[in-house]
Amino acid sequence: MDLASARSAKLLTSRRIASHRFCFLSTQTIFFIPSRRTLGFHFRGVRCGAGVSAMVAEPRPVVKDRIDLTENEETIFRRLLDVVDHFKLNTQLRVAGGWVRDKLLGKDCYDIDIALDNMLGREFCEKVNEYLHSAGEEQQGIGVIQCNPDQSKHLETARMRICRTWVDFVNLRSESYAENSRIPKMKFGTAKEDAYRRDLTINSLFYNINTTSVEDLTGRGVQDLKDGYIVTPLPPKETFLDDPLRVLRAIRFGARFNFKLNEDLKEAASDDEVRDALMCKISRERIGHEIDLMISGNQPVRAMFYICDLQLFYAVFTLPENAQPEIVEGCNRLCVSHIDAAWNVLQLVGCSTFSDEQRRLYLYGALFLPLRNTAYTDTKSKKIPVANFYHPNSLKLKDK
Repeated sequence: MDLASARSAKLLTSRRIASHRFCFLSTQTIFFIPSRRTLGFHFRGVRCGAGVSAMVAEPRPVVKDRIDLTENEETIFRRLLDVVDHFKLNTQLRVAGGWVRDKLLGKDCYDIDIALDNMLGREFCEKVNEYLHSAGEEQQGIGVIQCNPDQSKHLETARMRICRTWVDFVNLRSESYAENSRIPKMKFGTAKEDAYRRDLTINSLFYNINTTSVEDLTGRGVQDLKDGYIVTPLPPKETFLDDPLRVLRAIRFGARFNFKLNEDLKEAASDDEVRDALMCKISRERIGHEIDLMISGNQPVRAMFYICDLQLFYAVFTLPENAQPEIVEGCNRLCVSHIDAAWNVLQLVGCSTFSDEQRRLYLYGALFLPLRNTAYTDTKSKKIPVANFYHPNSLKLKDK
């Protein structure tokens, strides 16, 4: 967008942005740079940066009392119950996690994960195919996703198409963690044990297909959803030390739904031991994946605000040791103020102005803009901008 079109859109005269200045880095990219007098939101009671737009109070979400199934979902669940009845399996079928949460919020969700109480996912999929064969219907291919702890996949998952929809199957489980490891020891568990091992109470809900009822086995998942709170089923520090990636997941879901982070959760997330565990136990690839989901999501500024507020910015966006000039105190907050200003411009010009990829790179560029004059020396004694360090090293993303 050129200057003329910006004027025609009244961007330069808007009261909301009158105290900012524009920096045009190319004919396609505008960075919105806040002046000193506009930096003004609160981090733990200290005025220190942008984020006003991201932290506006949101109304409480409307949570349904029951789950309304689509016609396709009814067909899928009926077929699964037919399999249970045909083989007299005495198996309870539960849809787990995000699908239940989203359906209660009145949102569409096509990610159906079935938790089984007395058999493995692969075994149940084979029973589905046996049933299809006996009914003279075409059998379906079964995909098995093996355990992959580096990708936070701790248990084998089976997948197959049912009524033109991919459905995942996994057994209910309980888990325990060895010291200094985020890879749990898994075993069959009860539905309640499975609910408590999950990252957040709003993700611990089940929809029991057999009884057509929502099961809130932590006793607070539905209420936290109604109140708009991000809470862990077990004590948060224990939860985060078991798997520090859950800190970033809590931030991502809090930002996505405009939910408040529970005070105990915030205290645990800011704990030095948890921060060190995040840096030492979690691969950079997994951290980068969570950050990329935040930046690509509907509330990237709120997510970055939480990361900064919880003193996790430099645990996520690690710096090379020999960066010069040295990063000044408060630079992390300035980075958040820049992405907030850039986000404001994006709302004014319209998100459809850019593709998803352009929007993503634009926000990354704004976030790292305060570091544009900081460089480090590589092994070949070549000076590299610090911003170029983040994607391939801190986040392990493609270096575009």
